[in-house]
Amino acid sequence: MSATDQKQKLGGHTQLFGEQLVTLKDLHEFKNELLLEVKKSLKDNAGQPTKKWLKTHEVRKLLGVSITTLLTLRINGILPYSKIGGCLYFDYEDILKVMDQHKRHHAY
Repeated sequence: MSATDQKQKLGGHTQLFGEQLVTLKDLHEFKNELLLEVKKSLKDNAGQPTKKWLKTHEVRKLLGVSITTLLTLRINGILPYSKIGGCLYFDYEDILKVMDQHKRHHAY
């Protein structure tokens, strides 16, 4: 069976079985599609941690606050947390909500 006989159409792409033929055009298209996906992923996740639950040191770094300030936010009930054993965990989505709730708009 020849390579031409082995062609199959899959979602608009031609796939060869046996011998694979990749042209420069195919490589350029693949590169461009890959770059677009990477850019989209980076844009969607810019500055966001990849974890749902953050430890104290990660939250301090994210918010740029001292341990005392984070403690005050916890004690005053501003920033919810979970405690398992001796570790405190903060939900990233809760941090975003708190930041949004305490957003201030100043008239210039």
